[in-house]
Amino acid sequence: MSYLEYNTQRMPRGAAKMLHLNWALVVLLVAVACYGFVMLYSVAGGSAQPWMQPQMQRFGVGLLLMIAVAMIPIWFWRSMSGLAYCVTALLLLGVEFFGAVGMGAQRWLEIGPLRLQPSELAKITTIMALAAFYDWADMKKISRPAHVFAAAVIVLLPVLLVVRQPDLGTALLIAAAGGAVIFAAGVHWGYFAGVIGSAIGLVVTVVSSRGTEWQLLKDYQYRRIDAFLDPTLDPLGAGYHINQAMIALGSGGWSGRGFMEGTQSRLNFLPEKHTDFIFTTLAEEFGFIGAGSLLVLYLMILGFCLLTVLRSSNRFAALLAIGVTANFFLYFAVNTAMVMGLAPVVGVPLPLISYGGSAMMVLMVAFGLLQSAHVHRPRLPT
Repeated sequence: MSYLEYNTQRMPRGAAKMLHLNWALVVLLVAVACYGFVMLYSVAGGSAQPWMQPQMQRFGVGLLLMIAVAMIPIWFWRSMSGLAYCVTALLLLGVEFFGAVGMGAQRWLEIGPLRLQPSELAKITTIMALAAFYDWADMKKISRPAHVFAAAVIVLLPVLLVVRQPDLGTALLIAAAGGAVIFAAGVHWGYFAGVIGSAIGLVVTVVSSRGTEWQLLKDYQYRRIDAFLDPTLDPLGAGYHINQAMIALGSGGWSGRGFMEGTQSRLNFLPEKHTDFIFTTLAEEFGFIGAGSLLVLYLMILGFCLLTVLRSSNRFAALLAIGVTANFFLYFAVNTAMVMGLAPVVGVPLPLISYGGSAMMVLMVAFGLLQSAHVHRPRLPT
């Protein structure tokens, strides 16, 4: 290697890595998390318990975890991708046999004092495994059926295990983020056309199976679809959540009712006000301005994520960053569309805002991986 080649490939070392963190992204993540702290304080009636204080502690730990992950070279995460994926698959199998049941679903593993949701972990480890696979694969062969089949297996294994819990929303997010990585890797568009056509056929089959012996979805999932199509059909049953959410969104107006003045959350009309439907509380109390400013922060985070993708010369790092970006976008896009009646209610949390431990930690690890790609990319000498 010549002197010029060596210097143009130079990467930060030691303490200098901290200087190369994307600090603008860190500031944006902290800003979004602060929105969450304020809203969790509000929905608890002006108290740090039971939601705001634990959420702040988790975010603090998650922030340190993100920085720790970012300091580790990206090649290490590539080498660990297969192991991480296999461990996640085993954890998902563990949920199948030993999982704790809550709210009608079996999604958690209780390990001592810890309560872990492996499906959240699968969102990241599936992306890691796909990025490593396409970094290893011959670029001239990635559109061959054998390679496409291998990538499909990587995605479908966790998807099918998550569907059985049942957690259709998370399963769809895993599939969509995996599809984004496969598309970005350069697989021929014809496969995606086939998937879209198959998806349309699957929707028709799912609808046709309702009420039969081979019904493909749970009754409550069909009721959610009905409520999405027409919330007024059952305003006190399946349509209750979305109706109350729409009332909260509409009553906020331009500038909102004011902090802790939202009637829907304070009077407990709004279901899951500290998790899936927290965006509607924000919109009711701070109006279009408050909700819109949060969405602007999300878009700014997306911008910095895409900048990391464009600057990554390493194929694994670029595909991993694309997967993390797609996963984050799907998180907030699906949640906001859901509470606004633009998508069925599927139980997807609002990133860094909704109360929850597994989702928070996994998301911060994901941003740590993205930061690792940013920190360890080759740089020109200064």
